[in-house]
Amino acid sequence: MKKTLLALAVLGISSAHADEGMWMPQQLPQIAKQLKAAGLKLDPNSLTRLTEFPAGAIVSLGGCSASFVSPQGLVITNHHCVYGSVAQNSTPERDLLANGFVAHNLGEELPAAPGTRVFVTKEVLNVTDKIITADVAKLSGKARSDAIEKNQKALVSACEKDEGHRCTVSSFYGGLEFYQIKQLEIRDVRLVHAPPAGVGKFGGDTDNWMWPRHTGDYGFYRAYVSKDGKAADFSKDNVPYVPKHFLKLAKEGVKDGDFVMAMGYPGRTNRHRLPSEVQFTFDWFYPAFVKASGENLAIIDRETRGDKDLALKYAGQVAGINNYYKNRQGMIDSYAGSDFLARKTAEQAQLKAWVAGDAKRKAEFAADIDAVEALIAERDAGVKRDFHYSYSQPRLLTTARAMYRLAQESQKPDADRKSGYQTRDLPRMKAGVAGLVRTYDAKVDKALAMHHLKQYLAQPAAEQKAAFNTALGLRAGMSDAELSAALDKLYAGTKLNDAAERSAWLDKKPADFQGSNDAFIKAAVALYDADMKEEAQDEELAGKLQQAYGSYMKAKIAYMKSKGQAVYPDANSTLRVTYGNIAGRDHGADGTTWTPFTTVKGVVAKATGEGEFNAPKPQLDAIKAKDFGKYVDPKLKTVPVNFLATLDITGGNSGSAALNARGELVGLAFDGTLDSIISDWDFNKANTRDIQVDLRYILWNMQHVDKADNLLKEMNAL
Repeated sequence: MKKTLLALAVLGISSAHADEGMWMPQQLPQIAKQLKAAGLKLDPNSLTRLTEFPAGAIVSLGGCSASFVSPQGLVITNHHCVYGSVAQNSTPERDLLANGFVAHNLGEELPAAPGTRVFVTKEVLNVTDKIITADVAKLSGKARSDAIEKNQKALVSACEKDEGHRCTVSSFYGGLEFYQIKQLEIRDVRLVHAPPAGVGKFGGDTDNWMWPRHTGDYGFYRAYVSKDGKAADFSKDNVPYVPKHFLKLAKEGVKDGDFVMAMGYPGRTNRHRLPSEVQFTFDWFYPAFVKASGENLAIIDRETRGDKDLALKYAGQVAGINNYYKNRQGMIDSYAGSDFLARKTAEQAQLKAWVAGDAKRKAEFAADIDAVEALIAERDAGVKRDFHYSYSQPRLLTTARAMYRLAQESQKPDADRKSGYQTRDLPRMKAGVAGLVRTYDAKVDKALAMHHLKQYLAQPAAEQKAAFNTALGLRAGMSDAELSAALDKLYAGTKLNDAAERSAWLDKKPADFQGSNDAFIKAAVALYDADMKEEAQDEELAGKLQQAYGSYMKAKIAYMKSKGQAVYPDANSTLRVTYGNIAGRDHGADGTTWTPFTTVKGVVAKATGEGEFNAPKPQLDAIKAKDFGKYVDPKLKTVPVNFLATLDITGGNSGSAALNARGELVGLAFDGTLDSIISDWDFNKANTRDIQVDLRYILWNMQHVDKADNLLKEMNAL
């Protein structure tokens, strides 16, 4: 890696918290002493080699993390990460969500949900000088945004000439640095095993983000490729992918105090945000989000009650909403009464004073620090204004707008198309359109749209979007009956409910859309010009923000370095490593001591036989009979279920391999605790704990309850 600010930022690392940080693999040699002191037995330098063990076994699912655990492309991840695929394959007559699923041979494996991918990282390159060239550095606003996008697309296009690979250029440190990530994109993914919801989702939303926990949050996919080893669409002729590396299962279980690290793809953290961003998020945006999420959950429950097939269609969406609903509420609760904003404000004042204390620093940074604060205020005002509008979109309208945009972009040379609408993006778009079959219902969708449109239309007229109102036949002050009639007309006037009809539009020309009488297609066409104008305004702001935010982060890195402190980049869905130890908490949020392990005794204690605590009878029988085999912990005298560790994780880390000091699999990260999830913004060493499902519980369930011996043999666990 080039000697950039990222490399310089890890100097003086000794002042950083031992367990804090989602480190880029390239940074690990600089924290080798800390890793060794914590207990790592591997050479830290080996962790930087992405195509070697163990990093070569770690994959992304594009929202969750996962790992290869056999030479036949078997992938382990969380149950909630395969949940959509289980729901997709479930029917009222064959309810795989409730009953679980085990493929006893390759022929029994089921296609995963449309769009499911396994991404295998092959290469990471610093390309900052190719994105922010000397010419780009002189630009501002939309011109800068356009130039950055043009350079990104050029790099991606060159990278993806290696067929079957997906390449991205990701921003680090608020746009200060850019890295190109090259990944093999495996498109044929199949569901192999998921325990019943009474295991994989045991405790449901009641226990979500809570401790003690007793959830068997695990599931398995298999990656398939063509016979010549290339990425390919689903085909009966495809064969299991042979990974260069796969994780070995630990033969010995972990115990309190053991070293543990997680490797995965954390989504987003916000530790470098400005005080104004903190205040806007916690005082307005998160409360608004929680309110809207609660309303959506209530509407979906009302509209699907008594209809099992409809409930299955929305099961994945409900699970996702619930997860973020509780997450954001937990953050709000942690923020309330804390000194977080005061500390952020003080830190910002110290940074400004440091910049002002030197003429050279003042000339380089002061204007951009002032600019970034003004630009953020402008951006956040737009978010607030458009909040109800963003929630009020009928899904078929959103689909129609995307398809019409695709038709327009397809008239251009591929290199000139907007990112997201190039040839490389077509499979993802097609999968999304196809996936509506099992995730959409007009009655439920209309109820959601009706609710949020009422709130949108209650806003002052100046804050509404005239083109949107005209296209949908809306107006400020219309009665509920009038709004319902307008929506009825839209939903009755479309054929996009039909899967074949939707798919056909993906190949049509702009003139076809412009001549259509389909209600949602007509609305999409009517909105296009206004959408493009608004997009241009957003890009003007984004270009200014990238320039100012990058300079702000450059100042912050230099300031922290002057204090001998490290600055790791915020998470951005790229491969990261976090390390720590298995540890309980002296005092939990409820005033009790949290021990680091839970056991199957807690499953029995919580099991009610219904709802979220409906543990399967075969599992309860096995626990009662103490049919534990070799999975008994010598100290606990029974099978461990979940364990706590001091790992620094966030959303996207779900399914991350928890590895011991030798790089062997000991569990899967799947959650955090409610009072520590604010660490996405404000890391708290004393409180932060993440939750793993213990490998011993996974293997015990597979062998003694679900009889998945074929998979255990494949993983060399029997």
